[in-house]
Amino acid sequence: MTDTLAVQELWIRRYHPAPEDTDVSLVCFPHAGGSASYFRPLASALAPVAEVLPVQYPGRQDRRAEPPITSIPRLADEILAVLESLPRRRLVLFGHSMGACLAFEVARRIEQRSALELLGLVASGRTAPPTLRDRGVRSMDDDGVIAEIRRLNGTDDRLLLDDDVIRMIMPAIRGDYEAVESYRYEPGPRLRCPVSVLVGDDDPQVTPAEAQGWRDHTEGGFTLRRFPGGHFYLAEQNTQVARALTEDLARFR
Repeated sequence: MTDTLAVQELWIRRYHPAPEDTDVSLVCFPHAGGSASYFRPLASALAPVAEVLPVQYPGRQDRRAEPPITSIPRLADEILAVLESLPRRRLVLFGHSMGACLAFEVARRIEQRSALELLGLVASGRTAPPTLRDRGVRSMDDDGVIAEIRRLNGTDDRLLLDDDVIRMIMPAIRGDYEAVESYRYEPGPRLRCPVSVLVGDDDPQVTPAEAQGWRDHTEGGFTLRRFPGGHFYLAEQNTQVARALTEDLARFR
């Protein structure tokens, strides 16, 4: 195995073969504490229309032995280098929550200094970049972190009652919250690519009105879609989200 392929397989998960009739890859960025496997159902639904490439951050699942990266800019730089090594050069970026912030920073880097062709950005469950929503989760004790996770309803409560599971996942969760809560937007040019925003109607992290702020970060088209549900509406609305992304993939080309 070449070094390049080894790095790709460390960072990128492929749950299904790429369709033969497309040269577009949908790169998926998980939420804080999340992993590439969160996007497995979506990858299955989109398998006929795009190569779906969920990103696996350090510090979780098969990368649990690695320390998490606690900086959004550093994560963006690392992921850009991996994406530039892929054979397919036409990309759509899709990020949920912290992943939306990270996808935005990768998108900026692509447009500013990469030969990759960025077709579009899809941001889910996240306020526009200049908006800070720092609840200080990175400074909470374990009980406080667990309470925040429960508030967002993103993890099965049964897992949060298992001490072994808590010890296993807590370093990645804390590292991710350190990254996203310390992130500060640096003003710069608007994206040239279109931006599509997805949001749950009852998301405590972002209202549909706040999600409109993404419009100010693109010179391309802007679309906002609302779905029933809270911060993790994707789990409940997988079919509808897959349909929306299929429409975006077709429109961005």
